Amino acid sequence: MSNQNIISPENLVYQKPTLMNDVDMHYCPGCSHGVVHKLIAEVIADMGMEEKTVGVSPVGCGVFAYRYLDIDWQEAAHGRAPAVATAIKRLWPDRLVFTYQGDGDMACIGTAESIHALNRGENITIIFINNAIYGMTGGQMAPTTLIGQKTSTCPYGRDPEIHGYPLNITELASHLEGTCYVTRQSVESVASIRKAKAAIRKAFDASMAGKGSSLVEIVSTCNSGWKLSPVKANEWMKEHMFEKYVKGDLKDTTI
Repeated sequence: MSNQNIISPENLVYQKPTLMNDVDMHYCPGCSHGVVHKLIAEVIADMGMEEKTVGVSPVGCGVFAYRYLDIDWQEAAHGRAPAVATAIKRLWPDRLVFTYQGDGDMACIGTAESIHALNRGENITIIFINNAIYGMTGGQMAPTTLIGQKTSTCPYGRDPEIHGYPLNITELASHLEGTCYVTRQSVESVASIRKAKAAIRKAFDASMAGKGSSLVEIVSTCNSGWKLSPVKANEWMKEHMFEKYVKGDLKDTTI
């Protein structure tokens, strides 16, 4: 290799995470999933846990996460990732164990598993991608769909008298005794990405320190499900989603 191809550390602007596999992602252009994958890969490498991390991915847009991150993975039935993660962490307490779940999976089909794992204080981290819609199965209303938001199953907008109210499961998790760190972040800007990475690192550190359960919600876009361009989807998220799902730490007993 010639010297001109060697980049000195002070001149390195960006480098692909070493744990990211060299494959094309199936996510739609503008989707938040790819950014969150990158952050998880970077945090695991920063912690030196490449050989001792187990991710659990259930059904949803993130079902193929095992193709993208070169760590050990376990697939779980729809909504059951926290239960599977509980077993893995109890069997191998020296492993870094996390789940990667969407809003339909974590806040609807898997509500029981999520709430009880968090309440028990299992030393795992739940990465919760909240884009307020079922992105994988056709854009149906999710538990986190906003009032008035249109989906394929509420084409005139979510009506609380018919469909009930949006479920703020992260707020609920912050009141459980077993949780040590509960936060809500996003990845639509460089500043937000940095905060999200720091939150994931804090959650993973807390899990390895045996401090209890952590939940990291990432308020995200689904430009395909929302029928918006990636740029417009980010604008819509900032205008509407952040009002209901306010970003920041909701609970932190790790200090």
